[in-house]
Amino acid sequence: MPITREEKEEQIVELAERFRGGQVIVWTEYRGLPTPALNELRRALRPHQAEFHIVKNTLAGLALQRAGLPAPEALLKGPTAAGVFKEDIAGAARALTGFAVTNRELVIKGGQAGQRVLNADEVATLVTLPTREVLLGRVLGGMNAPISGLVNVLAGTMRGLLNVLQAHAKKMEEAEA
Repeated sequence: MPITREEKEEQIVELAERFRGGQVIVWTEYRGLPTPALNELRRALRPHQAEFHIVKNTLAGLALQRAGLPAPEALLKGPTAAGVFKEDIAGAARALTGFAVTNRELVIKGGQAGQRVLNADEVATLVTLPTREVLLGRVLGGMNAPISGLVNVLAGTMRGLLNVLQAHAKKMEEAEA
């Protein structure tokens, strides 16, 4: 039974929202991948706040335009599925590439991060990104360093003042004696 125009419009709106909500979209070809394997991949991506959807190329292109993103026509050919990574990009990329290694039917064609279109090699480098927790730790450490430096400078100034006052008090005691 063919899909009605209204159903297509709903799919475009839903896809546009998903694409807008993701930080990275990875385009794959899934030809020959059985449904249980697709479900296994979806389960592997879920803990990383990532989704995996089979999409019609034309509808995906229209949804990307609605989301204000470039539509990489070269990647939207053949049986296409989109991995939408929302937060833990490195973890999701590890899960997807690991799955692709064990399931040769899944081929990573490329991706996009915002307005930038990525080739398959660039998508593979996403695996090398540190985890979200590590990045947050680095940011907090970077924010903490200037504060620690300020505390040390102020403490040093206070120690210096205290030493001067102690020396002055000792000198006064010696003068009285």
